[in-house]
This record gives sequence, structure tokens and C-alpha cells, in this order.
Amino acid sequence: TIKNIFQVSTSAPREIMMTGMAHPQTCAVIANSVDCSGPATPHIVPPMFHNSLHAARYCQCRCRSVFFKTLCVTLVMLLTMPLMAGAADSFAWPATNSQTKPWSFWWWMGSAVDKTNITREMQRYHDAGLGGMHIISIYGAKGSESNYIRYLSPEWMEMMGHSVREARRLGMDVDMTTGTGWCFGGPQVSDQDANANVVLKTYPLTAGQQIPAVLNRTNTQAVIAFGPDGKSIELTDSIGTDGKLGFTPPSNWAKNGAGSESAIVYVITQKPSGQKVKRPAPGGEGWMLNLIYGASMDRFLEPFSRAFSSYKGPKPRAQYHDSYEYKSDWSPDFFAQFEKRRGYRLQTELPALFSKNPDDHAARVLCDYRETVSEIMAGDSLAKWTKWAHDLGCITRDQAHGSPGNWLDLYATADIPETEMFSEDRNILISKFASSAAHVTGKPLTSAETGTWLKEHFQERLSDLKYLLDDMFLSGVNHVFYHGCCYSPDEAGWPGWHFYAATEMNPRNSIWRDVPALNTYASHCQSILQSGKPDNDVLLYWPIEDFWMQPGDTLLPHLTVHARDWFERQPMGIAAKALWAQGQSFDYVSDSQLQHSKVSSGKIMTAGGEYKVIVVPACEHISLEAFRKILQLAGKGACVIFQNRIPGDISGEHDLAARRGELKELTSNIRWMSQTNPTGTFQTAHYGKGELLCGGLETALEHAGIKRETMADNDLHFIRRKFGGGWNYFLANRSTNDFAGTIHLARDCKSIVCMDPMTGVCGLASPLMQDGISGTTAGIRVELRAGESIILRAFEHNLVKGPAWPMQQPDGETVEIKTPWKVEFTQGGPLLPQTYETPQLASWTTFPDTNCQSFAGTAKYETTFSAPLAGRTNEKTCNAYTLTLGKVRQSARVRLNGKDYGTLITPPFSVLVDNLKPDGNHLEVEVTSISANRIRDLDRRGVAWKIFNDINFVDIRYKRFDASQWPIEDCGLMGPVTLTPMANRIK
Repeated sequence: TIKNIFQVSTSAPREIMMTGMAHPQTCAVIANSVDCSGPATPHIVPPMFHNSLHAARYCQCRCRSVFFKTLCVTLVMLLTMPLMAGAADSFAWPATNSQTKPWSFWWWMGSAVDKTNITREMQRYHDAGLGGMHIISIYGAKGSESNYIRYLSPEWMEMMGHSVREARRLGMDVDMTTGTGWCFGGPQVSDQDANANVVLKTYPLTAGQQIPAVLNRTNTQAVIAFGPDGKSIELTDSIGTDGKLGFTPPSNWAKNGAGSESAIVYVITQKPSGQKVKRPAPGGEGWMLNLIYGASMDRFLEPFSRAFSSYKGPKPRAQYHDSYEYKSDWSPDFFAQFEKRRGYRLQTELPALFSKNPDDHAARVLCDYRETVSEIMAGDSLAKWTKWAHDLGCITRDQAHGSPGNWLDLYATADIPETEMFSEDRNILISKFASSAAHVTGKPLTSAETGTWLKEHFQERLSDLKYLLDDMFLSGVNHVFYHGCCYSPDEAGWPGWHFYAATEMNPRNSIWRDVPALNTYASHCQSILQSGKPDNDVLLYWPIEDFWMQPGDTLLPHLTVHARDWFERQPMGIAAKALWAQGQSFDYVSDSQLQHSKVSSGKIMTAGGEYKVIVVPACEHISLEAFRKILQLAGKGACVIFQNRIPGDISGEHDLAARRGELKELTSNIRWMSQTNPTGTFQTAHYGKGELLCGGLETALEHAGIKRETMADNDLHFIRRKFGGGWNYFLANRSTNDFAGTIHLARDCKSIVCMDPMTGVCGLASPLMQDGISGTTAGIRVELRAGESIILRAFEHNLVKGPAWPMQQPDGETVEIKTPWKVEFTQGGPLLPQTYETPQLASWTTFPDTNCQSFAGTAKYETTFSAPLAGRTNEKTCNAYTLTLGKVRQSARVRLNGKDYGTLITPPFSVLVDNLKPDGNHLEVEVTSISANRIRDLDRRGVAWKIFNDINFVDIRYKRFDASQWPIEDCGLMGPVTLTPMANRIK
């Protein structure tokens, strides 16, 4: 049937879309059965599109024929129906693919790449469990200048295409930055299109006086004279050919008689901010782009369009825009954009906009200015970039953080919103902006730049990355990108080429040996978090206008992931923190996203999810459009909670009196009544088919029937997703305390399967405890040590049968293995130290061989011991023991009596073993260190391995990198290694 469908003929060139998720034979039939006059190129729909609607939309952006667009929508929905309809095996992990695996940034230094090394490197990435690479061309390595490839040249495009081909051969994929280094910019960006700052000059005049300056008629955007009582005169067109302004204040503007100041002339120009592309590649140097100027994006994209128009190879999956680090606050057409969007002329409000002591009026003008900036970026500049990428056949990833605009709207311009977290300076609630934009607008993936400056170079541990991954997943991220990996030819030797800031996620770093364990963990988690759909109850409205009404210290404050006062002190941030602490599941929503929502059966429906309640934080100002919409949704059956109070005023300046009047009328129609429940007093009002509540969040949410996840009381954090027969929970213990106890889920279910993403082990939770009340919540015992995580698959109706989740408890005294150890160094450098035997475990840096102090790599520890209790069959003892390695620096592979027990990357480095014998137990532990001591040794010996400019390779403080003074890091198995007999826990 499919073959017959594709026997079509049309004169329009087009591309044939196929799903890469399943049905390979069907895809082959489609590829070989098309009969058309235009060229047809088979492409794989990225596996991100588990939802047929998203796959269909992707097809539409790749197809040029209207008929074929419709056909592709139908076909993709037919092909993906079996994937959505069939329930997966209750105990099986979802199938992994390139997108469930973690990806990595892939820096091309000077773009000095070649096909041999690309293929070699790509194979290593694949073997370590990476699913894709993200090409970013940057500055070069000294001594390799002759191998530099100019960005976007035919040779560069061929190297990019080779990377894509090799990746797809291995079941991986490739993204690329639209540009080099960061941010958007390059040689094509003119002074006019460069990121720019407004320049204000004021000239106080008395009667009869003229301004002394000579003005540039071309660059001057506005000249306005302001007199008493708000009077103003537009003088922009009055600049003479000689640059002089023949203006003196009118006599009726004089104050207090002759000689007093009677006018101030405001002159507005702009200048490039001075920012150029950071760490560009050869061919990518130039000004950064001005995203507040929509026309600049058209010209910026022209070289990319030319390069791809003559390129015939495979294209990357996605185009990428890095974090917003521009310094623009103005554009050549800003006055026109402002008037079109706000309905009044900003030229007449310059004293308010630039006021040093702003009053309410000035705050309103400032709010309108900031809102205009945000709208231009989201609705014009970045929207053009996404459309261009779609026309090219790519999707987009975008980091909106750092920008002064509405993050939610900016993130939503891309197909994959992307966040990031640094070191300990991170806040899960900040990263929820990216996932909220994805959830609300129906985008299946949220990505994250992962591991930037997690620690100092070569000091990052796999455990550090695991804990960071958990924070990402809790925030709603389901597609991580390590930051990252630098392409390095084998000829470069050790430690190879390096990017200036990064977790050293590359094959030359010693930790690479055990990276597959981390990547398997990430892939298990992401296979769950990419399936189904978000299941959050609360839509937390972001009244950003309330923030924009605050004058602050700058005209255009940038909202960053680091300095977070803008979030943590505003009402929305306070509300988010409270919801998080209460165990409520929520997404943020913006004004524009709210406008596209509707109500069905009492639920608030957005493009990507359904919610039970809208929460409006305790803000003072709100946009009238948002307030109207919120009440409209309530009238159609939604429940709306105003935290503690209703907003008291409207934001912005345009038509203020009329808008204030409408707000007053809308609020006066609400008839409040006081109520009390066990958690407090609140107000309630019926509104159409819905209900309005006003009071504390906990009290109002309880009245609205919104169940919270009480596990939050025990410092267990979660994210929940809905699938066809129930819910998947990702739980993480991010506290410093172990947890062992009963948790009750907020979703009623019949069965729960526990899944360990680190080991892959799955099992049925013990029978659910019932409290005898109709609609009970599920209660199960959970044991999570500090830093551990687990996935719970809760089935709403199915009584699942299968192997039980192993729940064991100590059943005897812990004993230490004190037999001698043989230590053999098996992999690493600079030299392999001599094999060593020791009666007592300690850091290998204390061993007699002095090479141990500079060594980084892997050593195998072996010992043979007796376990007299093993194998006993009395009623108290089974054959299971917890083997705990004690202090490990930094990861370990465990093998006992020839049985592989996997790789341990986090404390307490313990594993349940079940094959002990009374005597002759042979234990092997392969421990891999970080590379810090080897790097320290290079710098102490003055080896010239940093073949980059000092500015391009720095430490975590952005100072010149020098490891020579680092203390020696402990390495190896340090113990004590112990055994604890275990018995099945009594239910």
C-alpha cells in the first residue's frame, strides 16, 4: 500500500521523509519506490519525534510539495502509531538510539580536521556510548596553522559532511553551531548589523541658545527638544547639511525669566558595543550580531545559505545558538519597532526612558522598552533563524539564558530549548525555564550544556557528572550535551588539543575508560524521560512585566544563570521555590504561551500538556492581556490561584487610564468568600464555570485538590511523565543523607516497577500498602543513599507480575578483607609504574616507585580471601553480601571469582555479590584515576603542552592555567574493603 501511495508525480523538487525509529524495511521500500520528476533524497526523521505530531511537523518543514507535506503527515502518523499504542514490556528499558544517549560538544581547533582522524575519533565516541557530536569551530593550535580550514569553505563543508556520514554509519548524528565560537557573528556582520548600544547626549539650552555640537545626519536617529510641562519638538529632520541644528528654545518655554534653562535637547545615536565573536575559528572573525535588529539576521545567514546551496552532502541534524552573551540594547529601527508594537512614540518619552530617578511613569516606559526588545528577538530575529534552519532541512537548539528578554518565549523559538548549569553555582528552578518552554509548547526534547567548569581541568570525576546529570533530569532536561570534547589528531600526542573551558570528556583523559558506565546511566534515564509526555499539575505564570517595571541599575538587565537575584527575589521565583519544596509538579508559562491555551473538562490545555491549575504569583503589576486571558480560562472551567493577592495594577504606559479602568472593572466583578481548611484561610470565588482562589499556595492547592508528592518532605526530588498505562517517575536523593522509608505517590496505581538506571536492574516493588480509603495513593519502601537515583514505573490499572525488586538488609557483622593485595598498572602514563604488593591499601602515590606520583590511568588490584559464612544454608544467612570498596579514587570495575559486577563511579562504591565461596575467593578491582597528577607533572617539568594562546586556555578563575602548584591527588583503591552478609528484607 505504501509503495502504491508513493507512485506520485509532481514537478516540484522535494525530499522524502522516513522515520528512523523503527520499520527499516518500510523505510527502504519508501526510498526505493518514489517515482517523481523532481529529485528525491531520503532523510531520517530524528528519533526525538516519538510523538507523531512532532514527526509530522518535522516532515512538513522538510518537504516542498503541498501534496507531499500532507502525505508525509499521514504517513508518519501511520508509522508511529504502533510505537505509541503498544505498551512496552513492564520490566524493559525503552530501546536506546542516538538521541537517548548523551551527546558532546565537539570543538574543531582551527578546523584543522582530516577524514582519517574524524573517523577514528568518531569510532571512539561511539564505543564510549555517545549518541552524537556537536561541531563548533574555534581558534587553532599553534604549529598546525598550515592545516587550518577556512570556515564554510568547500573543504570545511566536506569535512562537516564526512562527520555526518561517519556518525550516521555508526548510528550517531551531528549538530553544528551557526557560526564559530560564540555568539552569532562573523565577517558578514557590518557596523550597522553589529550588536549595539544606544548613545544619548543631552544639551541644556537657555532662551536664544543653540547646541554647540555638529551632528551626523546619517547616524543620528532622533533629536528631540523637551521643554516645560512635557512639551517637545521633533528636530530630527532639521539637521542642516553642515550638521548644525538651527534650533533655539521658544520664548514661551522660558522658566523664571531670561537666562534660566528652558529646554533640553536629546540626541540619540548608536555605536557597536565592541563585542566580537568569542574564540572564533579562521574565517569566523567579526562583530557579534545585533539580535534586537531583525534585518541583521537576514544578512547574517547569507553566507550559510550560499555554502549549503552548493553543498550536496548530508546535513547536520540541528543548527545551534549558544548562550546569550551579547551587549545590545538598541538598533537602527528601534523607534519604528517600538511605535508599531507599543502604540506610541518612544521619541517623546526619552526623559522618562533615561531618567536617573525614575517615577512610576518612567518605570512604565522602561517596561515597554524592555518588552519591545524581547518581542523583536523572539518574534523576529530568532524566529527567522529557526525558519531558515527548517528550510535548510535542520531543526534548532537554542540557549536563551543570559538574554534580557522573556526566556520562555525565546526558548520556545527553537525546536530544542537548551539550558546549562555550572559547578555548584546552579539552581534547578532556573533550568526549568527551558523545559517549561518545551513542555508547554509541545517540544519533545530539552537539552543541556553539561559540565562546563564543573571543576578544574582534569579534576572532574565521573561522580561529579552523575550528580549534575541528576540535577538536569530533575529540571526537565532529557537530552544532555557534555561540554565537552575537543577534536585532537593522534599525532598531537598526550594530552592532545583542548578547549579553554570544559569537562575533559575526551579519549585522552584517563576517566574516559569508565565513561561508558556514566553514558549507560544517562541513556537509561533519557530513554525514560524522552518517552511519554510531561505530567505536571501547575502552570506557574511568569509576570515578567512586574520585573520589567523595576528600574534597576541598567537600561536592559541581562538575566543570567549565575547572578540569580532577578529570579530568586521576584514573586515568581519565590512561588517556584515554595512549589518545589511542597513537592508540586509545575511548568512556567509566559503571556504569549498563555494566549494559546484553552480549557477542556476543567483542565488547561496547551500545545504540549494539560494542567489542573494556574498559579499567579503575588505580583503588583500584570499585563492586561494576561489578566483577561486568565479570567477567560477561569470562565470556561479552569481553576486559578492568585498567591496571597490579586495584582493591583497594569504594566506599561500605553493607554494607561483605559487599561486601568478595565482592570478595575474585571476585578470588581469577582465576588470573594472566605473559607478555611486545615492548612489555613483563603478566599474563593466562582467565576463562570471555573473557580478563583486567593491565599497561600499550600492552602489553595489543597482546596483545588492538587496532590503533592510528599517524598519532597524527605528531600527526595522527582520529575514525573505520563505514558499510556501510567507514569514514570525519576527520583533522586540530592541530599547528603541516606533515605530509607515509605513514600506515597500522588498518582493512584496498581503496580510499581523499580528500575535502577545505573545497573539496569528492574523489579516489582513490594505489595502496595493500602490505607483503607477509596482512591488511596501507592506506598512503597524506597532506599536511596545520598546521591543515588531510581526510576519508578507506576501502572495505573495493570497488576504487573514479575521478579521482585531486591530489598535486602544486613544480616551479620561487617568484616574487612585484610589479605595482601597485588597492584598492577595496566593503562595510562607517562610511564607504567612497577607492579607492587602491599599488605595495606593506600593511595598509589605513596608507593615506592616515584613514577606513581605522576601517573594517571588504571591499576588492577587483586587479592584472594576466605569468607567462612559463604554458602551456609542456615535460616539466617544467604549467599549474598554487600562488597564495599571504601575510598576509591575515582572509579572502579569489580570482578569476583570471574564474574563481572560492573563499574562503580559514585560513593559508597558498593555492590551486592552472590558468588562467594568459603575459601579461595579471587577479587579483582580495576581502579581508574583522574588525570590531575599527570598534568601537574607536565607543568612542573615545563613541558610545552598548552599550544594555545593564554587567553584560550585558562583555569576555572579565567586565569592563566598552571597546574605546577597543585597538591598531589590521591589515586587508587584506598579501602577499607569490606563484606556485609545480607538477607532478604521481611515485608
